[in-house]
Amino acid sequence: MGTGRIIGIALLVVGVILLYFGYNATQSGAEQIGEAITGNYSDETIFYLAAGAGSAIVGLLLAIFGGSRG
Repeated sequence: MGTGRIIGIALLVVGVILLYFGYNATQSGAEQIGEAITGNYSDETIFYLAAGAGSAIVGLLLAIFGGSRG
């Protein structure tokens, strides 16, 4: 297994964990009240969701295509 795939798997795991925390943050009472008033989630919640999605996508691509070709 190449280094690219190992890094990809690690990024995928980190991305899933961040998405989990972001989803849990969206379900909190304070977050739901704030979202109902402002129409937006807090910056921290958006960070968790965006960073998790980005990390998961890059990790998945690296895990699939990041192997050594030699």
